[in-house]
Amino acid sequence: MRRVTLEDVAKQAGVSRAMASLVIREEPGPTSMTRLRVLAAARMLDYRPDRRARSLASPTSRLIGVTFGGAGHFHFDLLEGLYAAAADHGYDLILSAVTPERGEQQALDSLADFRFDGLVMLGPPVAQPAMAGTIPMTVMGWSVDHESVDVVRTSDEHGMALAVNHLADLGHRRIAHLDGGRGLVANARREAYIRAMGQRGLGGETMVVSGGEDSLDGLRAAGELLAAAELPTAVVAFNDDTAAAAVSLFAREGIDVPGGISVVGWDDSHLAHNPAFDLTSVAQRPHEMARAAIERIVARCDGLDVQGREIVLEPTLVVRSSTGRPPAMDR
Repeated sequence: MRRVTLEDVAKQAGVSRAMASLVIREEPGPTSMTRLRVLAAARMLDYRPDRRARSLASPTSRLIGVTFGGAGHFHFDLLEGLYAAAADHGYDLILSAVTPERGEQQALDSLADFRFDGLVMLGPPVAQPAMAGTIPMTVMGWSVDHESVDVVRTSDEHGMALAVNHLADLGHRRIAHLDGGRGLVANARREAYIRAMGQRGLGGETMVVSGGEDSLDGLRAAGELLAAAELPTAVVAFNDDTAAAAVSLFAREGIDVPGGISVVGWDDSHLAHNPAFDLTSVAQRPHEMARAAIERIVARCDGLDVQGREIVLEPTLVVRSSTGRPPAMDR
């Protein structure tokens, strides 16, 4: 089966290709009757415009490239918000994934043929993005020093303080952190955890377990906790995926959550709402972040004057049943 072309639509409607093109692009010129015929032919033939060809023939593509990685369920929430915000501004998205075997440059190379107008990076979190300074760009979730790159992120410092203070207020002292590995976001949250513990007078109780971004990382990190000489009474995980994995392992080992150990996730993703986990979680408001990122890209593309390169949103803590008072012996 071959792709239906504009020529096929024009032939079916009995008009020239140029006339059919004007109708499809919603340009002035064709009569109302001609528009009806062309649109009816397009529907009958299930015609879909070639976005790549259109972008090459236009000064702007109305496309925004997006690179994203495997940072748990939260990236799916961000993508949903990005699609909605882009559509509101008359743009569409072109996605390219970053995986352990497919790095930043490969992800960008696959976008190049689409001649996108701007780039939103959900990942990888790199200090100096490869295309910085060459195209309007917004990174989401971490800080970049390059003066031409906009940043939309949640305050890791405030979010971690909310999580640690919540647990400390419940009476916990031995609060561990399952970190997110070696990335920039993981580093920021790890440092925020150490700072928050110190501010609560719990600097001597800090315990950082090397983790990662997905559920397997959460299982491995939680396993290390179980192998430790003394189990902490509470855990703040890097994200909801690792938190949920930890809850699952604790349950399998007969450790009640929150009776035996309290668990806090991060992102307040759909996973946190799952009754099987019912996670207390640091909420990041992904749709608000996505809208801010798209608005920055569009403003840059339109040549508008943008004040302030970095947008930092304050998170909230959503308390659910995965946290409670520590075991009686630890109070």
